[in-house]
Amino acid sequence: MQHKCVSVVAGAPDQRASSVVRSHNPADLDDVVAEVSLAGPETFVDAARAARGAQADWAAIPAPVRGQVIARLGRLVEANKEALARLITREIGKPYAESLGEVQEIVDTCDFFLGEGRRLYGQTVPSEMPDKQLFTFRVPVGVTAIITAANFPAAVPSWYLVPALLCGNTVVWKPAELSAAVGQALAELIWHAGVPLGVLNLVQADGKATFAGLEQALSAGVVDKVGFTGSTEVGRAISELCGRYLQAPCLELGGKNPLVVMADADLDLAVEGALFSGFGSAGQRCTSLGTVFVQREVHDEFLRRFTAAVESAVIGDPSQGVLYGPLIDVRYAERFERYLELVRPHHLVHGSTGIGRITDANPRKGFVGQADRGVYVHPMIVDGITAQDELYRTETFGPLVGVGTFDTFDEAVELANGHGYGLSAAIYTTNASNAFRFRERCRAGMVSVNNSTSGAEAHLPFGGNGLSGNGSRQSGVWVLDQFTRWQSMNWDYAGKLQKAQMDMVELPAAELDFRLED
Repeated sequence: MQHKCVSVVAGAPDQRASSVVRSHNPADLDDVVAEVSLAGPETFVDAARAARGAQADWAAIPAPVRGQVIARLGRLVEANKEALARLITREIGKPYAESLGEVQEIVDTCDFFLGEGRRLYGQTVPSEMPDKQLFTFRVPVGVTAIITAANFPAAVPSWYLVPALLCGNTVVWKPAELSAAVGQALAELIWHAGVPLGVLNLVQADGKATFAGLEQALSAGVVDKVGFTGSTEVGRAISELCGRYLQAPCLELGGKNPLVVMADADLDLAVEGALFSGFGSAGQRCTSLGTVFVQREVHDEFLRRFTAAVESAVIGDPSQGVLYGPLIDVRYAERFERYLELVRPHHLVHGSTGIGRITDANPRKGFVGQADRGVYVHPMIVDGITAQDELYRTETFGPLVGVGTFDTFDEAVELANGHGYGLSAAIYTTNASNAFRFRERCRAGMVSVNNSTSGAEAHLPFGGNGLSGNGSRQSGVWVLDQFTRWQSMNWDYAGKLQKAQMDMVELPAAELDFRLED
């Protein structure tokens, strides 16, 4: 079935679409998944105005009741789990097992935030003055503009949309045009769960129109918070734009995530973690493994086992039991092939029977499916990575994993931090001291011990530092600070004006020269 996707602003499909593009199944480029009517900047502004008009009524609904709406969304997604997962697999090529896991992440997020509807706690604070009480409250930010990427077209949007709606905000959501059908499907589920049109406004647009529309909406004062998942380059531009209006966006950006293998590590476990970290979702995760840094005495043995695991991995048709399927789109493959130019003469390449696009003329041993019909690329292990290499500091966003060598723990930490990103990192070791020291000195926002660089849970903060983000966090209670503002209130019932720091309350008498006898 082919989907027709249009922008929906307060219930009215956009009639001013600037162009129509097609979303193709990357496993079979002849399969058109969706025709997408792309809106212009003015539609984004209209959506923000509609969201502004709906916000007060939505915020007036008690938070526990909004939590019940979120709970219904969770049940509705659960009932549609297989259908939504199949659509994810068809539109972006993610293996079906991973797509099921992505949809489960939405369910987990809804289950978690159901309870937060009853726990948007403030505090009572003691006053320094008599007959006076101090309080704090969480209040909605207002209108939130959410812009998400194609690689996690359902789970990552839920990390923004669910807490934003729960906290009483209204939303303008711009999904990636390459995953427009998934975006439309998720929006339909949210609306059918009871979220009114106008509270959630879906805008299908390309990046250029979205940025222009966001700039106009910020200038008009109809957007109060921006959430963005995507590249560091675009995140920097959004941060600069928001800064003009004294706003701090929630940014979830790229990564060059290291995995450190100490000499005392369980090498088979480390190989398993590196395989999933580096090549799951075809390496198209912000948390995908960038470089494995292996202590010198076990480097050769780790590389031998890792190479064998990658060479024997099943790649191909994402509807079957494969490690990874196609890249999301042809442009991703074109960009990936440019990354291959960063391989230098001192590097050794392992992992497959070819390099670049997998085709009938450039086959992958053990490939499942029809290579020429899709956007498949060979997995690559590039050994010999050093801190001087461009591959050390470049996010490749595809099935390419570097391998480097270190001698001392201090050197490992330096390599893990030196590329400038700070999203996710992992260490494999059986020594608790190594684990805790690495956690303490690693700059990444998320650290794993004896586990992969990828993987998130709905109740744990997700986000990075440095080139990976501005310190904002998604998921768990920590994301509430992105979608609420603290408001304080003082209530004086003394019947007279009391001035803190000026009207001093007399202290009980004290004898400060008192000393115990020796």
